Amino acid sequence: MGFYPTEDGWKAFDLEARPEKELPVFGVSGRYPAGSVVPMHQHPQGHLIYADSGLLRVQAESGQWLVPPTAAVWLRSGVAHSLAMPVTLQAYGLFVRQDVCARLPAFDCVVHVSPLLRELIITLAQAREENMSAKRMRLLGALVMEEVLTQPTLPFHLPWPMSETDGPMARLCQALLDDPGDMATAAEWADRLAMGQKTFHRRFLQSTGMTFGKWRQQLRLMSSLPLLMQGMPITQVALASGYDSHSAYTTAFGKQFGKPPSAFFPAREPC
Repeated sequence: MGFYPTEDGWKAFDLEARPEKELPVFGVSGRYPAGSVVPMHQHPQGHLIYADSGLLRVQAESGQWLVPPTAAVWLRSGVAHSLAMPVTLQAYGLFVRQDVCARLPAFDCVVHVSPLLRELIITLAQAREENMSAKRMRLLGALVMEEVLTQPTLPFHLPWPMSETDGPMARLCQALLDDPGDMATAAEWADRLAMGQKTFHRRFLQSTGMTFGKWRQQLRLMSSLPLLMQGMPITQVALASGYDSHSAYTTAFGKQFGKPPSAFFPAREPC
């Protein structure tokens, strides 16, 4: 959140003009067409980002998240981030005042969105002091905080090389992000980067906190989510994501997300 589309292009929400900004928690909402991109920006408040339909991609210095309607991204105050919408969606953003952020996670993450939390986010994001009392907004905000604290974090995070010395690893990660189905082996990537294989694996682990194989698998699985949302048959999704077969993809997907791709989006028929 932080921007909305108009006929004149992207314009920032003027949060300073909002009378609710002094409340512990307040929100905004907006509808975005497929292909929309919100440029890099940041907020002095903590930020909870949620889309109740479609799929939302959030990129920050600390990593990337690709989240379905069952999850929301929590970003600490001041974290620069951008948004991309592979499909048309309605997005909601809650802003948490700095002095109360200490109760929420001290790291950027994805949290599960329970039915109660979903309704609280939507209600508070659409609330304004002219149509809802400040007292009620404070109570809703307090309840949001309590509900977020009860939700488990989810494996939708893809860590990203952050140091300037990690340039080769960052270029590698970007290349794989652009083409998740790339079949080059770690040895081939080491050759491309003029590194020995041991050096390559050590540098990658230092840069991302994950092994190359685990990172690439997580990238492929996360990148497959938009294809599932678009209704692509699971076998085609598997092949486009670099897997040899429907079964190999389904097994990896289940281990990562706790359910098969056919059940991940209940509105879709199993393939």
